[in-house]
Amino acid sequence: MPEETRSIGFICPVCGQPVIAARTAFQLAVGDSVLPCPCGKSELRFTQLGDRCEVTVPCLLCARDHTAVCSNDALLRQKLLALSCPTSGLGCCFIGEEAPVFEAMEKLEQAVDKLRMDDQTDSRGTFLNEVVMAEVLAELRDIAARGGVRCGCGSTDYGVKVGYASVDVVCARCGSALRLPAAAPDDLTGLCARYTITIPGKKEHNP
Repeated sequence: MPEETRSIGFICPVCGQPVIAARTAFQLAVGDSVLPCPCGKSELRFTQLGDRCEVTVPCLLCARDHTAVCSNDALLRQKLLALSCPTSGLGCCFIGEEAPVFEAMEKLEQAVDKLRMDDQTDSRGTFLNEVVMAEVLAELRDIAARGGVRCGCGSTDYGVKVGYASVDVVCARCGSALRLPAAAPDDLTGLCARYTITIPGKKEHNP
């Protein structure tokens, strides 16, 4: 029986090339490991912390390293684990099953290509995709109008933080947030397919 593998992808901030590799679940769980770019000038690092893992990602989008801590269960079993750049709102690292990781990396490469083109023509706007962002915000308003926005803490009051390529829906009571991507037509399609939006806040406590 073949050993289970996980696909890992990021874009090197030095050479600009996508890096996609496979690691066995055992390799990721047994101890610290490194995924270097073939150019030798950047690397993604995994540091084991017992039942959790610290992932340090070199980010092309803001030229800084980002560190996130996730459970080993999510690292080894989740279909697609996405780590985002807080500056741009775009994913900068994807870990999971092969097909979802390749699909996410393809979308990231398209977004990066658009950013490079905008920089060359000096036409970067307020948002990565102005049309998609406007439609995402309109759809979010429609969902809210029918009472479809709710937090796990029980509150239906929320605020919105609009980024360059995403929208954060923030609970007004507990401060928990849900990030909605708003960079590609598929992001809008995914939102339109949702009747409700649930912010993963703290569950209601009934004394």
